[in-house]
Amino acid sequence: MADINIKDSVAHGREKVFKTFRDELTELIPHLPDIKDIEVKDREEVDDNTVKVVNLWKAEAEEIPRLARSFIKPEMLKWTDYATWREDAWECDWRMEVGFLSDAVTCEGTNRYLEKGEGITEVVIEGTLEVDAAKIPGVPRLGAGKIGRVIESFVVKLITPNLTQVNRGLESYLKSK
Repeated sequence: MADINIKDSVAHGREKVFKTFRDELTELIPHLPDIKDIEVKDREEVDDNTVKVVNLWKAEAEEIPRLARSFIKPEMLKWTDYATWREDAWECDWRMEVGFLSDAVTCEGTNRYLEKGEGITEVVIEGTLEVDAAKIPGVPRLGAGKIGRVIESFVVKLITPNLTQVNRGLESYLKSK
């Protein structure tokens, strides 16, 4: 299991950052270079403080490394994000399902939105990523544990800049409004 720990500042107030991510995520697409589409599959307002949202994310096919293009197809670059937004705590609990490896990959965590002064929000993303490589076609069972740990470390290093890039996209979007 690999830990995801990211702290990043956004140049806007907490309420605006929180509500924009929760309610206007699809509007960020033009400001997210690696994302092709975000589709809201479900939205449920549980109570005055809690909203559950299910989003289907699709990445740009250009992001597939050349060496991996023979076995990673563009239609595989999608994931479902299950999020529970709790405004009373300024937190979002999330779980992701990777489209083509949902049995092999578990990824979940919590985003916290902290006020850090006038018009500054610190976004803290904490979570875990676990890869059961034995469930990935073509991976030998004997080395699956070690391979899984290598994949976890690689994926966390790969997604960390993308997670902070979403914050830059939010800033760009809010600036354009």
